[in-house]
Amino acid sequence: MLRKFKSWFNKNFYNKEAQLRQRYLDIKNHDVEINGTKYFLAKAMIPDIPEILGIERAVYGGQTPWDDRAFRSELMRKNDRLYLVLRRNDWLVAFIGCSLNEHTKDCHITNVAVAPNFQNHGLGYFLVTTIIKKARQMTFDKVTLEVRVSNTRAQKLYRDIGFVDNGLKKDYYYNDREDALNMILDITKIG
Repeated sequence: MLRKFKSWFNKNFYNKEAQLRQRYLDIKNHDVEINGTKYFLAKAMIPDIPEILGIERAVYGGQTPWDDRAFRSELMRKNDRLYLVLRRNDWLVAFIGCSLNEHTKDCHITNVAVAPNFQNHGLGYFLVTTIIKKARQMTFDKVTLEVRVSNTRAQKLYRDIGFVDNGLKKDYYYNDREDALNMILDITKIG
């Protein structure tokens, strides 16, 4: 009886946009080939957090900008967050995360990191463009992110994809008070 009621309720009252959004957030884990190398793309899960933190430590000189609790909180938000991981031979080698704001139609990339041994192999490009494709499928208007002013390699990647500068956030990063460059990509203009 309860199952029939839930089905009837969802069919008649559940927001169709939310159903569509959820469909796009349901990522099928699958093999991908990036620059001739096979990887496994999957939706991030709670058990991935230790490896995600390991990549952060490797990338950020032993620091973890986000802790276990922050990632756990993000991964538990199924309706407005999307986190993906890339694995090579069962090792987590890269990840990306974003928040999705249905009201502003903004997909905000919160984290992206690639293990040092796998940098410059196209993994960051692949993950960012995958998130952009998802945002377009969900009819969002823009993709935004912040990047350290000192991280010129990442800035170049984002500009090559089509992001443009959109202001500066002073003292943005907690641990060292470094400024962040806001960047934005208007995906309504992508053909």
